[in-house]
Amino acid sequence: MDRAVRRPRHHVLMRRAMRWGAAAAVVMAGVVVWRMVPASGTLSVRNDQLTIETVRSAPFLDYLPVRASVAPLHVTYIGAVQGGEVSEVVARDGALVAKGDILARLTNPQLQLDVTSREAQIASQLGAVSAQRLALQQTRTGEESQLGEARYNLLKARRELEIHEQLHGQGFESDANLQSYRDEAEYDASRVARLDAARAQDLAVAARQSDEIDREAQRLRSNLEVVEDSLNALVLRAPVAGRLTNFDLQPGQSLKAGDRIGQIDSEGQYRLDADIDEFYLGRVSVGQRADAEMGDVKVAMTVARVHPQVTNGQFRAELTFDGAMPAGLRRGESVDVRITLGETHPALVLPNGAWLEAGGGSAAFVMTPDGHGADRVAIASGRRNPEQVEITGGLHAGDRVVVSSYNSYKNFNHLSIH
Repeated sequence: MDRAVRRPRHHVLMRRAMRWGAAAAVVMAGVVVWRMVPASGTLSVRNDQLTIETVRSAPFLDYLPVRASVAPLHVTYIGAVQGGEVSEVVARDGALVAKGDILARLTNPQLQLDVTSREAQIASQLGAVSAQRLALQQTRTGEESQLGEARYNLLKARRELEIHEQLHGQGFESDANLQSYRDEAEYDASRVARLDAARAQDLAVAARQSDEIDREAQRLRSNLEVVEDSLNALVLRAPVAGRLTNFDLQPGQSLKAGDRIGQIDSEGQYRLDADIDEFYLGRVSVGQRADAEMGDVKVAMTVARVHPQVTNGQFRAELTFDGAMPAGLRRGESVDVRITLGETHPALVLPNGAWLEAGGGSAAFVMTPDGHGADRVAIASGRRNPEQVEITGGLHAGDRVVVSSYNSYKNFNHLSIH
C-alpha cells in the first residue's frame, strides 16, 4: 500500500521564495526599464553636452559691432557730355588732379560740322537783330529831327507874329495881314503838339521793341555759347580737385554721350561705410554715435546717412568723423566700429549664443530644481548685442538656462540629463 511522501518544510519555503522572487524581479526590471526609457517628448542627454548659464540682472550694453571700410567722403563722377572717339589720354588712373585739368580729348567730325553750321545760322540771326535795332534808332532820329524842325518853325512864327503885332499897334499893319501870321503860329504850335504826342507813343513802342530785340540777342548769344560749349565738351576736364580713380580710357575708344568714364575722390577726406544686417534697419538712424577702433585709439564718429535699400540681406550706413581724421587712412581699409543703439541700463540678461538661432529667442530650456532635467519654457527676448540678449519675459533672475545649440532639441519639450 502506497503512502504520501511529505517534502521537507525548508524545500517548500525555498520554492515559494523562488516563485515570489522571480515575480518581484520581473516587476523591478519593468520599473527600471520604465525609468530608463524617456517619456514622449523627452530627450536623454549627457551633462557634458550642455552649456548652462544663470539669468542675472546686469547692465545691458545696447550697441552693434560692425566691420566698416574706408571710403572717400565726397565722390564726383565724370561723364562724357558729347560722344566721340578718344584721340588722346592725358591723365592716368590714380593721379591727383586740379579742377579744370585736361583728362582726355575726343574727336567728333560730325559734331564739328554741326557746330560750324549752327554758328553761321546764329551769326546771321544776330545780324538781323542788329539791323532791327539800327532801323529803330534811325526812326527815332528822324522823329527827333522832325520835332526839332517844327519847334524851330514855331519859334520863328511867334517872333514874326510879335513884330507884326507891334506894327499893327502903330497902325502900320492891317488886321488881315496880322491874322495870317497868327494862323501860321497856331499851325506850327499844333504841329509841334502832334509830333510830341506821336513821339511819346513811338517811344513807348520803341522801348518794347528794344527790350524784345535785347532779349532775342541774349537768347541767340546763349545759343551760341551752348553750341561752342558742345564743341568744348570734346575736351574732358576734371570738374573738381581730387584723386582720379576708375579711369581706364584708351586711345581709339568710342564713347556715347552720358557714358561714365571715371570718378574723382576727395583726397584726405574720408568716411566709413558699413554693411549691416537688415535685422537692424529699424534701429540704425542718422545722428547715432559710434566708436571706431584704430590701433589702440577709439575715434568718435556719427552715423551720417542710412541707405534704406536692402541688398543680399544687408543695408549700408555711412559714418563721418566727429573730429580730425586719423593719419594714414587708406581707401578700402577695414575698421572695427561699435554703433551705439541706445542707453546702457539694467536688465535681465543671458549670453548671446547658438541657443537663440533655433527658437529665435522665443523659447528656452530651463533647468529643473533637482538639476536632472530641463523644460522648454516660452520666453520673450528684446535687444541683443554680441555678448548679451535682453530677457523681457518668461524668466527670472537666478533661473538656470541651457544656452548651447538647440538644433538637436527643437522637437522635444523636456531634457533628461544624466
